[in-house]
Formats: sequence, structure tokens, C-alpha cells
Amino acid sequence: MAPEPAVPPVAPALPPTPPVPLAALLAREDLALRQIAGPADPGTVLHGAHTSEMADPYPYLLGGELLLTAGVHIPEAAGSGTYFDDYVSRIVAAGGAALGFGLAPVHDTVPRALVAACETYGLPLLEVPPQTTFSAVARAVWQLMERARTAELRRVTEAQQSLAAAASRPDPVPSVLRRLAQRVGGRAVLYGPEGTEIAGAGRTSADAPLAGLARLLLSRASVTAGDTAPDGTHLAAYALGAGRGFVLGVAAPRRDPGDHTIASVAAVLLSLLTGEHQSGSGAARSSALVRLLLGAAPAEVAPLLGGDRWFVVHARPDTQALDPVAASALGAGLGSPLVDLAHDVVRVLVPADGPPQPQPGWTLGVSADAAPADWTAADAQAARALARARATRTALVRHGSGAGLRDLVPDDEARAHARALLAPIRAGAASAALLETLRTWLSLHGSWDRTAVALSVHRNTVRQRIARCAALLGTDLDDPDVRMELWFALKQQ
Repeated sequence: MAPEPAVPPVAPALPPTPPVPLAALLAREDLALRQIAGPADPGTVLHGAHTSEMADPYPYLLGGELLLTAGVHIPEAAGSGTYFDDYVSRIVAAGGAALGFGLAPVHDTVPRALVAACETYGLPLLEVPPQTTFSAVARAVWQLMERARTAELRRVTEAQQSLAAAASRPDPVPSVLRRLAQRVGGRAVLYGPEGTEIAGAGRTSADAPLAGLARLLLSRASVTAGDTAPDGTHLAAYALGAGRGFVLGVAAPRRDPGDHTIASVAAVLLSLLTGEHQSGSGAARSSALVRLLLGAAPAEVAPLLGGDRWFVVHARPDTQALDPVAASALGAGLGSPLVDLAHDVVRVLVPADGPPQPQPGWTLGVSADAAPADWTAADAQAARALARARATRTALVRHGSGAGLRDLVPDDEARAHARALLAPIRAGAASAALLETLRTWLSLHGSWDRTAVALSVHRNTVRQRIARCAALLGTDLDDPDVRMELWFALKQQ
């Protein structure tokens, strides 16, 4: 059996290749393409080009492609039946952006029934003249995409430089927000720990939905969240720092591929700037330490540390060396500066504002949330949980079990979380096919073959769609905690 093709790695540091307008391809005089059916929508974009002579190209499309065909698959009596309606409807169902029909070597003209079907289903139909090869069309698409990518990278680089310059001004936070709002053509808002607006710049008609998304992010202790307002405004929220309660909200009328990268740079800069507001926490920790050394009980000093309930986390690095720098980085990721580096394990005391999440490169054991008087027992729980995590090669194991997750979350909050989590997939092309594939794949425990059989598609199509979902969500679908959260979200749909 031939080895399975490897799924190409995703490079999150760079914005994805932007799509190109169909109009830009039609403007290429060397190709002499002509649109003869379907809507002439200037917003129609292409994510690639694919050639297929299959009667049902659905299993081989990811969405957003220009499908090229010479009509080899068309039977002689196709015009008298439903062949073309079935063919075009399947392309539309797969998310195909347009259909290109070659006039050579099989057909001299585009079948009238195909033209009618494309009009019925709203699929742009291009006539490809005999002198234009499909490879030339595909090459032109990739050339346009490369130019768009270069322009987008230049835009992102310029935005990064302007944001850094704004952060060095006397009024850094408002300056960064103003520059970000200008770059995305919308509004940028800094929200405080209670979800209240601290500073903002730009304009939007979706202030209320944006504030709601920020509060949802705070309540879920997530890193990012996205949604779409009722008026179509694209919303995004970014947690600042290591769970300190500040959130950057961004609302924009459109979402270009590089906007996430630009907003992420602004989030990093604002994390550093808002960290200055936490300067009193260091004094409080020092005071707590002094009181403990002078005989105070843990319950008396815990309020100085920032909470009444706590998690104890034990962690071991997967590959990196165990050193103070790595331990501090872990504490930052978990949202706590209370880190203890032992000879073979890192222990972190984390306020129970939200359950600790998996950290890349670490294996974690997490105790039940405990009051200060029970910290010793929680320490033992975390040690046992870490042992189980290492034995089962699981990124994170929590001590004990409680009520089912579904029973702990109110319905409205569960649905709001599902919308925010799955928004990147819903916003893309062929969202229905991607969500159906993700749901089936998760229900079959990640089996490529069983999912392919269930969906009647090729196993490579399943791999491509799951890779697309992972790229859109910006997450690792091999992580059991990620799968659990996605399955919970899909159950709300």
C-alpha cells in the first residue's frame, strides 16, 4: 500500500494566501476568458483552480475553486434530462466558486443546458477558448494569488511598524487603538476585567455585540474568540497578557487574511502596556510571603494573592530543558506568577477563575479547585494527575470528575460559545461540508476511512477538509481537549 500523503504543515506566523477576485482573472487578455452565465458579482473570489472530468466533482472540492472541465464526462443525451442540473448543484453544494468550460477538444460550444443550469443555481460559467489551456488558467490564478499574498505581507509589515511606533508615543494605549482601527477600517476597543470599555477608537454599528463577545471571552478564559454581528460586521476578541482580565475587541466591516495577524500584534503590545496597571500585585505577593514567614495562616494571606479558590498545577516539559525561564513562561501561559521550580517538576498556583488549559510543549496535572486550607491535598492531587497524564501521553489530566459538562453550562451561554468557536469555519467557503466532515470525523474518533465511507467521499478529501478546519480554527485537532470542546460546540448546532 502506498504511503498516505502528508498533510502540509500550517504556518500560523504568516497570513494565509488571500483569494483573488474572479474579475481579475477575467481581465487577463492573454486568456480571453468570457463569462457567459451566472451572476456578475464583483465579490466573487477564487481560492484556487482544479481540473476534473468527473461526473460528480463534489468529493474532490474544498470550496472556493474555479473548476475546469472539457466536458468529457457529459453523456450524449445529457441535454434531455437532469444531468446538468445535478452536475451544477453538486458543484455549488461543494462550495465551488465558478466553472470554466473548455471549447476543445470535445465540444465546439458550451451546452445550452449547462448555461441554463448555471443561471438557475447562480454559478458563474466561463467559456475557455480553444487556444487557452487549462494549465495556463491555473497558472494565472496562482500568479494572481502570489501577487495578492505579497501585497498582503507588505500591508502586514507596514501595520506592524506603525503599531510599534504608536506604542512608543506618550499616550500609547489610545495610539495603538487608533492605529489598529485605521488599519482594519473599523473599531478597536480595550475592555477591562469587568468587561467595561476603558478606551476605544474608530466607529462601528456593533458596539453591543462586540462588548458581549469580550465578556464571553472573559467568562471562558479563552485566548481568542470570533463572531459576526447581525449587520454582518466581523467581530474578534483577544485576551491580553496571561489571563489578567483585559480584552482587545476589534470590529471591522470585512475580514482580510492579514487582519488577524495585525490585531495579534496590537494585542501583544497592549498586553505589555496594560501590564503596568498590575504593578500593585507584586507588592501584594511580597506582603503575603512576609506574613506567611511570620506565622500567618494560608487562609489569611490568600486574599492578597488574588482569590479564594485555587488550582494546583504540576507540569513537566515534553522536550525543552526544565529551567527558570521555561517555568516562568509556563506560569505566564497559565495566568499566574506563583511558580515553583523543583528538580523535576514545575508547580503553579493558579486562581480558580477558570480551569487551566493545555500548554504547548508541557504535560500538566491539575488538582480540583481548593481553598487555601486544602492546598496540601490539592498538591497531592496534581501530582497524581500528572502521573496519569504522563502514563497516558495526555497533554492535561484533571483530578476527579464532576457533573457532565453539558449540565454545568446554561443553554444560551453554550450556544453563544459554540457560535464564537465555530465562526471561523462558518465564515469560509463550503462551511456546510466542512462542519459535516468535522462532526462525522469526531464522532468516529478521528478515523479517516470510516469518515470517508460515512460521507461517501475519498479519504484524502476527509484529510484535506480536516486540515482546512484546523487551519481556520488555528488549533491542533489531535489534542483531546480541543476535540472535546469542538464536539460540545457542534452538539449545540
